[in-house]
Amino acid sequence: MTAGIETRVSVIVPCRNEAAHIAAFCDSVLAQQLPPGCSLEVVIADGQSDDGTRAVLDELARRDARVLVIDNPRRIVSPGLNAAIARATGSVIARLDVHSTYAPDYIAQCLSALRESGADNVGGPWQAEGAADAPTQRAIAAAFQSRWLAGGALSRRLDYSGWVDTVYLGCWPRASFERFGSFDETLVRNQDDEHNLRIVRGGGRVWQSARIRSVYRPRGSIAALFRQYLQYGYWKPFVMRKHGQPAALRHLLPGLFVLVLGLMLAALPLGASAAPALLLAGLYVLAALVASALIAAKAGWRLLPLLPLVIGAYHFGYGIGSLLGWADVLRGAATGRARFAGLTR
Repeated sequence: MTAGIETRVSVIVPCRNEAAHIAAFCDSVLAQQLPPGCSLEVVIADGQSDDGTRAVLDELARRDARVLVIDNPRRIVSPGLNAAIARATGSVIARLDVHSTYAPDYIAQCLSALRESGADNVGGPWQAEGAADAPTQRAIAAAFQSRWLAGGALSRRLDYSGWVDTVYLGCWPRASFERFGSFDETLVRNQDDEHNLRIVRGGGRVWQSARIRSVYRPRGSIAALFRQYLQYGYWKPFVMRKHGQPAALRHLLPGLFVLVLGLMLAALPLGASAAPALLLAGLYVLAALVASALIAAKAGWRLLPLLPLVIGAYHFGYGIGSLLGWADVLRGAATGRARFAGLTR
């Protein structure tokens, strides 16, 4: 980005059934404090919403010419992103999520980071917060942010600025899509990680700036969290198959743990000793309790009863999903199962 040259930023947004949130989201985006010489458009790909979202969007587009609503008949994120990119007119493309709120200078800081770093994609850290009156969501957010659960992921470090493998959401010069391609439409989840991996493996660079600030609202129930991470785990092996590259250790451990524990339990009817399974399960429960106490010490002790269940939902959801994904990848499935493509909110 060159100072003094007019820049048009296209915000791309995939959505489906967001009637309760979409108006407030659009208002916050349209109120962004842009630097001089910068204009904005918001391209929203609606995945055939049936809860009234489309009527809200059409009214927003009628009132504000900066809003463009398009159809996403496949209903999942990656085709919606690609359709929005195809219709976008900006030289800079910024992806935003309906369930996040953004600092007033979010886009301005993205432009600054692109200009200063020369990166092919920039973004901020992934900060999760729960609503004050939603203890389960607060527990999910606290666990999400904790290094005991994140496994050292730089995207969860709110103070980190530097080169990374992936960032939350993303902001790209249009040339990045021309060079590295668009999002993989065979992936329901992890399409952003795969695209960033494609950038890095193709000789590009990804930059995280702590000045790019947003707050993500996670799932509000343990069941929804489990379904979400079941999907995340399921689609990760498809990314690894595509690039022939192993995941980071933190991505492999949940699946390995579930596999080993499952094999131990399956061996019990064959006369195997229950001691190894009990030991492994006991060590996991102990580790989850210790992690819960460490998280609660920072986030509030009232969350302590919920945290072991939240941690279990993260790990077992991702682990079981990973095993199912690997099973499909190893049998040569061209695409993933449709049952792992639905909404989890």
